[in-house]
Amino acid sequence: MAIKLHSSFAVHPGGWLRAEVIDPHGLSITDAAAKLHVTRQAMSNLLGGRAGLSAEMAIRFEKAFGLSADTLMRMQAAHDLVEVWARAGEIVVERVAA
Repeated sequence: MAIKLHSSFAVHPGGWLRAEVIDPHGLSITDAAAKLHVTRQAMSNLLGGRAGLSAEMAIRFEKAFGLSADTLMRMQAAHDLVEVWARAGEIVVERVAA
């Protein structure tokens, strides 16, 4: 039997990063973008939940703040999976027989 991830575990990493890392360090979006050497727009989109976390951005956060890039990527994957599960009924496929 497959275990389905409960939606309460599907936190977008951007919101989490903002609340748990960026804000406690007293950084603005502009400051954080400068420290991680990315554009302000890219940082804003991530922290605002309008863009997903890329593997490269996860590495940047790991290098800058000592976070685990693996954990951040698992957060992103969990978030993506729960979002797709919410509309799984709309996904049409043909079952392939073994």
